[in-house]
Amino acid sequence: MSKPSDNPADPFKKALAEATKVMAHDPELAVTYTVDPSGLSGDQMRLPQISRRMTRDEVMLARGTADSLALHRRYHSDQTFNRYAPPGGSMARQLFESLEVARCEAMGARDMPGTAVNIDAKIENEALGRNFDKITDAADAPLDMAANYLVRHLATGRDLPPAADNVMNLWRGFIEQNTGDMLNNLDGMLSDQAKFSKFARQIIEELGYGDQLGDDPDELEEDQNDEAEEQPDEEDDPDSTGEDQSDDEDNEATPESTQEDQQDSSEAQVTMDDMSDDDFAEEAEMPDGEAPLEPPAPQPISDADPDYQVFNTEFDEEIMAEDLAEQAELERLRAYLDQQLEPLKGAVSRLANKLQRRLQAQQNRSWSFDQEEGILDAGRLARVVANPTTPLSFKVEQDTEFRDTVVTLLLDNSGSMRGRPISIAAICADVLARTLERCNVKVEILGFTTRAWKGGQSREQWLADGRPQQPGRLNDLRHIIYKSADAPWRRTRPNLGLMMKEGLLKENIDGEALEWAHRRMVGRPEARKILMVISDGAPVDDSTLSVNPANYLEKHLRDVIAMVEKRKLVELLAIGIGHDVTRYYERAVTITDVEQLAGAMTEQLASLFDSDPRARARVMGIGRR
Repeated sequence: MSKPSDNPADPFKKALAEATKVMAHDPELAVTYTVDPSGLSGDQMRLPQISRRMTRDEVMLARGTADSLALHRRYHSDQTFNRYAPPGGSMARQLFESLEVARCEAMGARDMPGTAVNIDAKIENEALGRNFDKITDAADAPLDMAANYLVRHLATGRDLPPAADNVMNLWRGFIEQNTGDMLNNLDGMLSDQAKFSKFARQIIEELGYGDQLGDDPDELEEDQNDEAEEQPDEEDDPDSTGEDQSDDEDNEATPESTQEDQQDSSEAQVTMDDMSDDDFAEEAEMPDGEAPLEPPAPQPISDADPDYQVFNTEFDEEIMAEDLAEQAELERLRAYLDQQLEPLKGAVSRLANKLQRRLQAQQNRSWSFDQEEGILDAGRLARVVANPTTPLSFKVEQDTEFRDTVVTLLLDNSGSMRGRPISIAAICADVLARTLERCNVKVEILGFTTRAWKGGQSREQWLADGRPQQPGRLNDLRHIIYKSADAPWRRTRPNLGLMMKEGLLKENIDGEALEWAHRRMVGRPEARKILMVISDGAPVDDSTLSVNPANYLEKHLRDVIAMVEKRKLVELLAIGIGHDVTRYYERAVTITDVEQLAGAMTEQLASLFDSDPRARARVMGIGRR
């Protein structure tokens, strides 16, 4: 008999997994609970992790996510979807996917009303996580989510959670004005995915994204059938030779035009032949003192990838934290941060003191062992006792050269960090800055996000310019300096409270942020430079990814990391919160609980100052080089 589990959440997890398989009509479905993003991959379903506490929010989120994914498994056909779906990486594709999710969830609410309440909880959690309740301008709200909410609302008749309702209402007038009475016909097509897919394509076209839909698959099929009917059978056509007649038709030109063309061609050939190599050389040489014929090529946006494009840098922002809020507000937010994390500060302080002792010990002294004279090494007396012929061993204390060092903490300020993750990241950065400053190690604290959801002014400019293809990064960056390396900790302490400000955390473009932090460090005078990145996911910016390849931002991040690690001017390491960053960074660790962040940051920094390379490798999780 197997020993019963002592985790009170296990019976609920097992029951939810079995119910999900039944709802999905798939007994072979494997259901797991993980900190990774929820979703379906083949026969694997990932649901949000449930702690031992089993809070109501955790339970409702897990049930709602399970119901949504199970309904998608039950009512969705990949074959039909792929037939009608627009090309990937476009806004049309995002709208199409969102409408299909709304269809499956509406089907579930109609056939199994109990799922509606659970999915409402999932929608509320996601909407609050993306600060949808704080948005006041439609330009900051995602159109695809608004369309999803509106279709679900109209199909089920249910009111949405307040945050989702806010986003829906910001776009509702625009959607209904452009689609007319089309949305009144939802009931008759929910159960037919093909019919609904055609309907979704019509909605997308009316919303102004018809140019991203691609070819209509039904029209292509009709054209192919017509061509097949019109194609003559070679066996029945005695005049047919089975060969393409286009070459003969091209050669049947009039004699006059043929002679003229030949004459022009021969004259052009003679002209080219008459020009010697010296003539070409003379044309290629520029006279002294004259400007080049063409202006020099513009400098690339990224040193790591010259092909990386940015549509408009005019609206990007590098700003001090104190310029984003009044001093009184910063003090209030800092007090809120201290109050919220009071129970954690003791543990973090103990770890910081441990780090300080290790750094100060290395700064002050070290020992040379196996010397012929000096202080008797008591640790090696055992071998003398075991073998009296072994000579005594001595050790000598010596000063160490502790190189002048600067540490930069680069914090992900994206919307997914909202809540406890950003709070703990802020307080850990604060305590580490104070600790390292005591050890004469300069610390810089930076944050990165975007100025707006869904593109901001850059996207508006792109729309005004007629939506050129492949525009590159399409959002306004916001790079925040919470503490510069030369600023004392006591003066910048309130700035970290800014991370608690509602509406600050939006989307994340990691590659450009990492390159920005690297440039700042390279210009520093310190002999040793350490850059620590703290993030909870891959780079995500809806506006950019909707009009570029799906891996556009991720590829740039990999290119920047490769550049930093190749140049070796900066020691780079990363900590992933609930997200495996080891697939990006050579030296990285992943933590599953944000409360582990303080220990991870302390151990990672301490390992970098360890003189034993094997000890460094053990902490960093890498092999000895």
